[in-house]
Amino acid sequence: MTRKSFKADLSNPPYSIAPDGLLRREDFSRDKIDWLRDAALQMGQDWVLTHEERDASRAVATKHLKPGKPVWVFGYGSLMWNPAIHVAKTVRARIFGYHRAFCLNLTLGRGSPETPGLMLGLDNGGSCVGIAHKISAKHVETELEILWMREMLGGTYVPKWLRADFDGEQQTVLTFVANKFHERYIGVQPFKAAAKRIAGSSGILGDNRTYLYRTIEGLDALGIGATPLHALEKEVRRIAGDPRPS
Repeated sequence: MTRKSFKADLSNPPYSIAPDGLLRREDFSRDKIDWLRDAALQMGQDWVLTHEERDASRAVATKHLKPGKPVWVFGYGSLMWNPAIHVAKTVRARIFGYHRAFCLNLTLGRGSPETPGLMLGLDNGGSCVGIAHKISAKHVETELEILWMREMLGGTYVPKWLRADFDGEQQTVLTFVANKFHERYIGVQPFKAAAKRIAGSSGILGDNRTYLYRTIEGLDALGIGATPLHALEKEVRRIAGDPRPS
């Protein structure tokens, strides 16, 4: 399949970003991914996958799935508070062997080459508490296609099937861990440098610090406090002059 060729108007992203700042499932379409790929190329970035590469990745990762069965997806960042897919059920979950960390360079979306930010990934070691979303059997094909356009935009993540604990119940979940061999993987940055980057970064989809703040809200809703991310949030708010909601 030949990709449509057009010049992206960087001043007019084709996204229906609502006043709440959330993306909708309709924001993940092939035409809009084409726009993002063109936008990245105009910025000198050539890491966005083609549709064929993305489809091949999904086919390999999901070849073992049985028709008529639901799928659980684990979220640790924006998937907690902005899933943008049809969800049948949501539960608290913990995975082992990985922890959330701002370890990915961000130069598109909520960052730019001029004001690079940081994106969360699952890095090796420890455990991570987040949200597991259940996709019903009838929606698996459509929602996983959307999920791949969202999470596998450029191969920054690797799809993994992991065992998760749902308050004592074991379940297999799909999640996306940081690809340590990707050019955007930079590991955990020094605390002050990370806070400065997040506080000052923005792009065509908004600012970087909103992503952090919403993730903190998600952690607070799960009863998770006093994490390294909370300390980072406090420093980012100090730099940006953003008071924390009471």
